[in-house]
Amino acid sequence: MKKVTTRTFAANDAGFTASAAVLAAGGLIAFPTETVYGLGVDARNTEAVARLYDAKGRPSFNPLIVHVASLAQAEAFVEFDEVSKGLAQAFWPGALTLVLPLRADSGISRLVTAGLDSLAIRVPDHAVARGLMGAFAGPIAAPSANPSGQISPTKFAHVADQMTGRIDGIIDGGDCGVGLESTIVATQPVPTLLRAGGIPTEAIEAALGSPLVRAGETGAPSSPGQLASHYAPNGTVRLNAENAEQGETLLGFGAVDAAVNLSPSGDLVEAAARLFDALHQLNALGAQRIAVSPIPERGLGRAINDRLRRAAAPR
Repeated sequence: MKKVTTRTFAANDAGFTASAAVLAAGGLIAFPTETVYGLGVDARNTEAVARLYDAKGRPSFNPLIVHVASLAQAEAFVEFDEVSKGLAQAFWPGALTLVLPLRADSGISRLVTAGLDSLAIRVPDHAVARGLMGAFAGPIAAPSANPSGQISPTKFAHVADQMTGRIDGIIDGGDCGVGLESTIVATQPVPTLLRAGGIPTEAIEAALGSPLVRAGETGAPSSPGQLASHYAPNGTVRLNAENAEQGETLLGFGAVDAAVNLSPSGDLVEAAARLFDALHQLNALGAQRIAVSPIPERGLGRAINDRLRRAAAPR
């Protein structure tokens, strides 16, 4: 991979205009969303998408999420049915990605969809992301702005540390509020949860009026975020640990004495927002063996546990 100069852009109109020009020229721009920092390219530019896969070291069979400014813009790229349109109206802008049939005339690069006839798409709810989309006025394919399989970035510093020299620019938009990637749902043939994320499953099921089907993990993903091993810190991870064993560093939750604690008060929203930064902190501490306190399997706890199980998977 050829090393490039990575510029920093301000989160203002001048920064958005300059960043949009880089995207239009086939460049790679990292920017914050409410979930994590994304690494954006023009979703219609196959050469730019190939550069993105190279910069991340991402398997080309793993599809990308496309970010657009509105439901109306999304309708130019994918086909909505009544169920998917209802979910979009309920949760967009926000941390919900829908996997929908790709329009034949969408113009989206086949590298974005990994050759599938569906597209993962969402409308982010973050002022900086929306400023960039307004300046660019096109579909932005944007996985998380980190090397593939490593910890997702929720701060400007995370992106700068991991991606400087690999990408063309970073918009410094501060910290991400949600801290977990988006929830991914496919609505056809039946509403199916493909990845737990920033919107609790219960909220989506309440909007649907019925339970979501759960999809299994696979070696050939039908949407982003389905690889079994992902979000990995440098050290090995042991889950549901009541105590740290000798030689382990504890990632705590609740009222426990831990080197790093996701939420001393046991607040799942706080834990979700701090998860990836906590994993970065453990790397900085040089933790080689990580024990993780039990996390309740409810609400955002499902998404937190999903990420931790992937972090603990053999690699």
